[in-house]
Amino acid sequence: MQHQRWLTGAACCLFPMLTQAAMPAAHACPESVPEASISLNAVPAGWTPYIGSPLYLSAAAPIDGAPARRGQLVPSGESTKQGGTTLSYRLEGPCPDGKWLQCSYSVHGEVTLSRRMDDSVSLCEFTYRKGRKAGQNEIDIDCR
Repeated sequence: MQHQRWLTGAACCLFPMLTQAAMPAAHACPESVPEASISLNAVPAGWTPYIGSPLYLSAAAPIDGAPARRGQLVPSGESTKQGGTTLSYRLEGPCPDGKWLQCSYSVHGEVTLSRRMDDSVSLCEFTYRKGRKAGQNEIDIDCR
């Protein structure tokens, strides 16, 4: 009986933490783009496309305006510590088309996913660490 009460007590304290940890961060990039979501259309006659693996996250940065505008921003600072490199971006001034988070996939960022951020965001820090796959980076994003 006492053992059962301990489990109940532990569950009430542990499950809220697990639930909170499982929630996605407001400014986080998906780790990869699944191969099932990638398609090649209008390939040259006689060729058969095959996509054998997902595209992994390689870079992330804030951009000025929607992705088609290509409003790449320059970092305002860079620091290296504990095996990671942090790029800082100051997002001050007007962004009439909004502030966006752009996540780039594949070795050279040929595919991007973008999401509009709140206009009140004024600073973003991106901490990069090498991922397990070729060209992959693990990126912690802190925008406020």
